[in-house]
Amino acid sequence: MLEDLVKERKKKLRKYEETGNPYPAKVHRDATLAEIIERFSAFESSKKSIAVAGRIMAWRDQGKIIFAHIQDGTGKFQLVFNEEKVKNFKLIKETFDIGDFVEAQGKVFNTERGEKSLLVQQVRMIAKSLKPLPAHRYGLEDVETKLRERYLDILLHPEIKEMFVKKSLFWDTVREHLKSADFLEVEMPVFERVPGGADAEPFITHLNALDMDLYLRISLELPLKKLLVGGYEKVFEIGRIFRNEGIDREHLQDYTQMECYWAYADYEDMMELTEKLYKDVVKKVCGTLIVNSCGHQVDWGKKWRRLDYYEIFKKETGVDLEKATIEDLQKKAKELKLEYERTAGKGRIIDIIFKKAVIRKLIQPCFLVNPPVEIEPLAKRLEKDSGRVARFQIMAVETELGKGFSELNDPIDQRERFEEQMKLREKGDKEAQRLDEEFLEALEYGMPPAAGFGMSERVFAILMDKPIRETVFFPLMKRKSK
Repeated sequence: MLEDLVKERKKKLRKYEETGNPYPAKVHRDATLAEIIERFSAFESSKKSIAVAGRIMAWRDQGKIIFAHIQDGTGKFQLVFNEEKVKNFKLIKETFDIGDFVEAQGKVFNTERGEKSLLVQQVRMIAKSLKPLPAHRYGLEDVETKLRERYLDILLHPEIKEMFVKKSLFWDTVREHLKSADFLEVEMPVFERVPGGADAEPFITHLNALDMDLYLRISLELPLKKLLVGGYEKVFEIGRIFRNEGIDREHLQDYTQMECYWAYADYEDMMELTEKLYKDVVKKVCGTLIVNSCGHQVDWGKKWRRLDYYEIFKKETGVDLEKATIEDLQKKAKELKLEYERTAGKGRIIDIIFKKAVIRKLIQPCFLVNPPVEIEPLAKRLEKDSGRVARFQIMAVETELGKGFSELNDPIDQRERFEEQMKLREKGDKEAQRLDEEFLEALEYGMPPAAGFGMSERVFAILMDKPIRETVFFPLMKRKSK
């Protein structure tokens, strides 16, 4: 029983406390374990005593000799405790366990089997583990347990630890690529009086100091576009956003998103930039431009196709969006056995049908362009067709992996579209966008023609071929059942 094991370890803790502090503040370490392995010959020839530190991951007591493996953040290394060489040998046998952190001093040598090791002369405990680690051969098999106790999952599975190193590289590459294109990285507020920039239900909070209800941002968009009004030409933010919606393979309630805005550019310019950006990211994170994901082999290296939204929608559904009424769309949704709110507008139903009948056909990276104006209230209309907007989506592996458009900078048109969205809210659509007077006021001062783009960590999850919550350190989980 776990309780009995914990009691036993607490006894060992108390015994060790009779001789020293098992949780010291200062640790002496001359080199990481990786450095010792790399420079082993130099350390061996110097015959000097060196100090190492790490967590005990294996322990073999052979009477007068104990073999242990310790692990730090860089690698593993063997410690050898010889009864004749280390003075507190008896205390070590009686109080040390797998999982404990130790500091050891000694000289490096090769064992008879040729394993690089440290012959310990002095050792002390620097953190006692009161709970035993899961056995390596069993590990953490249950997904819920792995995510709830992610620190153990990372500790026991080097590939999980490496995945999060790649995630850091993912965002570093995005950042470096944009900075090399002269984009300025900025930070915008997380709290907003009016949540905007996306169709999503927000989280609500309250600021006591001003006795004001606020929302956690659902997008980075509107404040960043205000910076274009202020005179910046290229800006981006990589930050957390929050959406009070479902959790599934592709969605989380809070996640990291990048949005960038480029004055005096249009969505054609942004498509060129983002294709290069994605290829750069995929190559650096995966080491190749051909990646297996969700049962598909995806080639990110080829020139991406452009697919017309209306054409592929008609091909896969039989519905011509040039002529379709809301009644036609409702009929198609019924045929596909799709559920939607009674108050859903034309744009919402189009999107629901698209996600059911069209998106699963999009496997290789492509740009899906020029959808109906009803589904994108923040994009500029096409000059040759005012019923459609200059928007693109990066589609691959049956999902959307980024979205950009030529930004709407006409304050009158923007107000009218916000008002249409507000009518949908009044009918009960909780995800319809709100009218933001402060943003409209900024537009009235004049915003230059611009292109915008947003991508989230869903891209990384697809590259890793994992559900998105498995690519997050500590995803929100249901309460543990008693």
